[in-house]
Amino acid sequence: MKPIREFIVSTVVGGLLVVVPLYLAVLLLLKAMRSVGGLVRPVTKLLPPALPAENILALLLVLSLCFLIGLALRARVGRALRERLEQSLFERIPGYALFRSLTQRLTGESRENVWQPALAEIEEALVPAFIIEELEDGSFTVFVPSIPTPLAGAVYVLSRARVHPLDVPFTQAIQTVSRWGAGAKELVAAMRKPSLTEVAGGSSQ
Repeated sequence: MKPIREFIVSTVVGGLLVVVPLYLAVLLLLKAMRSVGGLVRPVTKLLPPALPAENILALLLVLSLCFLIGLALRARVGRALRERLEQSLFERIPGYALFRSLTQRLTGESRENVWQPALAEIEEALVPAFIIEELEDGSFTVFVPSIPTPLAGAVYVLSRARVHPLDVPFTQAIQTVSRWGAGAKELVAAMRKPSLTEVAGGSSQ
């Protein structure tokens, strides 16, 4: 009974982590379109009344504004401002850091050593995991996602010997988790072979 309850809870939480941000994003987009509706209304009077011109122009205006803001954030001053806002405001929002890291990984923009696909030794099995950070003693903090919800799971601190980094794209590891483990054989085949230094270190212990 307990595994079924944990499965239901983790699945619901994983769904909420996807649905809630999308819902909020749509609400903000619609609100922004209503806000700029008055600005584009004089232009819509010049267009055929059969067209939903006001909604179309408002959407284009909001998307253009988002594009310009995103373009500005790519500049050095914009990046510094964004980092300051994230540290002082956004990172206080629960889940923001997680979604930022996940989004950066999906778009290939992440420069942080996080979400590195790996296979972790949990009890007597290898499970798909992601390396979050490396500790000073050489061990790793890893996130083990629940199947099939990549954004829900558990965090472990494991020794280096129990964490096997993978030479696969982040998206491939996510797909394996979301497809109930289909494709795990490619993950096993992509396990990095231990270096001679690591082998010597392991044999000396």
